[in-house]
Order: sequence, then structure tokens, then C-alpha cells
Amino acid sequence: MAAARSSQGAAGIDGAEGNIRSGGSGRMSGSVRAVGRALHFPFTGTARGIRKATHAHGAGESGLGKLIELHAVNGAGDVMITIALASTVFFSVPTDEARGRVALYLAITMAPFTLLAPVIGPLLDRLPHGRRAAMAGAMLARAMLALLLSGAVVSGSLELYPAALGVLVASKAYGVVRSAVVPRLLPPGFSLVKANSRVTLGGLLATGVAAPVGAGLQALGPRYPLYGAFAIFVAGTFLSFTLPPKVDSAKGEDRALLAADEEHVRRPRRGKTPRPGLRTVGTGVTHALAANAALRCLSGFLIFFLAFLLREHPLTGESAAVSLGIVGVSAGAGNALGTAVGAWLKSRAPEIIIVTVVACVLGAAITAALFFGAVLVACLTAVAGFSQALAKLSLDALIQRDVPELVRTSAFARSETLLQVAWVFGGAIGIVLPLNGTLGLAVAAAIVAVGWLSTVRGLIGAARHGGTARPRVA
Repeated sequence: MAAARSSQGAAGIDGAEGNIRSGGSGRMSGSVRAVGRALHFPFTGTARGIRKATHAHGAGESGLGKLIELHAVNGAGDVMITIALASTVFFSVPTDEARGRVALYLAITMAPFTLLAPVIGPLLDRLPHGRRAAMAGAMLARAMLALLLSGAVVSGSLELYPAALGVLVASKAYGVVRSAVVPRLLPPGFSLVKANSRVTLGGLLATGVAAPVGAGLQALGPRYPLYGAFAIFVAGTFLSFTLPPKVDSAKGEDRALLAADEEHVRRPRRGKTPRPGLRTVGTGVTHALAANAALRCLSGFLIFFLAFLLREHPLTGESAAVSLGIVGVSAGAGNALGTAVGAWLKSRAPEIIIVTVVACVLGAAITAALFFGAVLVACLTAVAGFSQALAKLSLDALIQRDVPELVRTSAFARSETLLQVAWVFGGAIGIVLPLNGTLGLAVAAAIVAVGWLSTVRGLIGAARHGGTARPRVA
């Protein structure tokens, strides 16, 4: 019995020690898990918050949420490449040499792109069943070109320019396809304006987050932002194929004819069904497109002209880099605000909205030209960003309202291509002008004035007639 009690006591002691050890290890492992969760929460919590925002109000079920995330990836990758190229072409040499480099960059990249851009839309029209593959291809092409550029920015070789052209064309091709895809992914009860607002805001937020990251990578060396762009675009390649299969469906679609007229529709080619064009649906769409082209031209002009002007003549008391940063932040904030206001206004009186915002830009440009100064330049870029975003959303609303559904997707793609060409044209004007602030902003005012005066009457007339009577989505 004594032996039994002894053995039981020993067992009890051993069991108690085991319990203590297991309890201690359990508490330790629990603490480790708690610390792990705490360290991961900023990332997992942020990811869940982003996913909840992008997939709200049926966007997750329709696939629009996936497109928002893809566009955010696209914006982040583009800003990485922009930072790397800007530091190589623009900041690394004196101003006069930088102007020559940027002029060469425009000649080698923008001029061929101006010729290629009108081809992108029609070419993608012929591949309606491969939109996901086209978006993935645009992402993968930029990933490979980012690697090529990572060597060129260090060596300064001429391969920098054709590679940059390839990046530009791939980026614009993605933009054209994205414009054509959005109408396919509208959730029930969603207007196109609201959908485009969400997509644009996603891209702007991603750009704002990626810009300081890219600047930090640039501090390590000129090739590191391009490595970051490579990783981002590879992720975008796979993300493109997560879009729903209906993106590739061309059921109920046809190709829009931008130059079609009523006679063409009345007398189609033998055996062919007449295809409506933008001119056959009323003047509202074509005048809105012309007004948006003027604003996009202004955007390209301001980017290139102010970049050199502020490098040579920074804002009072600031360095060139800080001056460019102030102007860039002003433009981005204006763009984001315009997108948010556009989503709030939905599709109310789009013609009047376009007339009003273009008039506001014209007034801001004239004021900045007459009383040139730091505050007015920042205000002009903010107003231009706000107006460009709001006018583009109003154009989307007009296309949704007035363009037949048969050709609506194609119309979005082709209108986006025309706006990209206008941006290139404005940039070319900005690079050749003398670095005189008053002269430059007077030219900016003239660009806007031509667009406004040539479209205001037609837009007001279209607003009075109310456009084509079509069902509208709230």
C-alpha cells in the first residue's frame, strides 16, 4: 500500500508538472499566435476593408469589384514606371538638356502612338472574345518592358525610347479595353457614371499609395521602381483572368462608326445591316466628346509645360521638386473630388455639367494668365483635374443615354482613344512653348476657349431637347 501510495504520489506530481508544462507551452503558443495576429492585422484588416469597399452594392457579384482592383494595380504599376522615367529623362540633367530629352521622348514615343492610337480601338473591336486576354497581355507586356527599362535607365541606351513607347501603347490599350469592359459589369441598379467613378477612384487611391513607395525605391537606385512595376504588372496579369467570363462575350454588340452620318445609315451597303454611329444619335454625344477632348488636351499641355516652367522658375520659396509636388497633389485632389462629385450627381443634366465645368476651367486659366502666381497655378491645376473628371463622367452618362446598346461598348472604346490622342497633342504643344508663365497659361486658356465656344451651343441645345428618350438607370 505504501508503494502504491508512493507511485500514485509520484504519478500525481508528474501529472501536475506535465499539466504545468503543457499549460505553460499552451499559453506561450497562444501568446505567439496573438502577436502574429497583431502583426498581420494591419495587412489583413486593410485587405478586408478594401475588398469590402470594392465589392459593395453588388459589385462583387457582378465582377465590377475585380475590375476596380485590377485598375488599382494598373495605376500603381504605371506610377512606378513614371517615377523611374521622370528621374532619368527629366531630373538627371540641366533644364535645357532635359527639354531636348523630353522632346526626343515625345518624338520617338508620342508621335508613333498618335498614329497607332486610332488603330487600337478598331483592332480591339475585332477581338471582343479576348478582352481578358487583351488586358492580361497589356499587363504582361509592361512587366517585360519594365525589366528592359531597368537596364536602359542605368546605361542610358537608346532602347529606353522604344521600350517607353511600348509601355505607353500597352497602357493606352488597357485603357481602351477597360472602357469597353465596364458596361458589361454593371451591377443591377448601377449607373455607368457610378461604376466609372468607383473604378477611377480605385486607380487614384492606388496611385497615391504607390507614389511615395516608388519615390523610396528611386532613392535606392533608378532601376528599383521598375522592379516594383514588374512585380505589380505580373500580379495584374493573373488578376485579369479573374474577371468574369461575360467580359469576353460580344452578344448583342456591334462596332460603332464615329464618322457615320444619316445618309450612311439610310443607304447601307448591300446585304449589310446599318450600323449607327455617334453622329446619328444626336449632337449631345459628339459635342460632349469635343469638350472633353479640349480638357484632355489641356491636361497634357499643363503636365509638360508646368514641369519645365516650375523646374526653371519654382514657386516662391520652394524647390523645383516641391513645386512640382504641390501642383501634382492639387491636380490629383481635384481629380478625386471631381470623381466623387460625379458619383453623387449621377447622370443629372450631363450637358449642363460639361458646359459649366469647362467654363470654370476657362475662367481659372484666364485668371492665372493675367495674375500669374503660385496660388493661381495650383488652383488652375486643381480646377482642371476636377473638371476633367466630372466632364468625363458626364460624357459616359451621355453615351449610356443616347448611344444604342448595340454599339455602346465600342463607342466607349473609340471615344477613349480619341481623348488619348488629344492628350498627346496637348503635350506636344507644352513642350515647344517658351518657358513664360503668362504666355503658357494664355495658350492654355485658348485651348479651352476653342473647345468651349465650339460646343456650348450644341450642348445647351441638346439639354433643351433632353436627348434621345431612353431608359435611365438611377
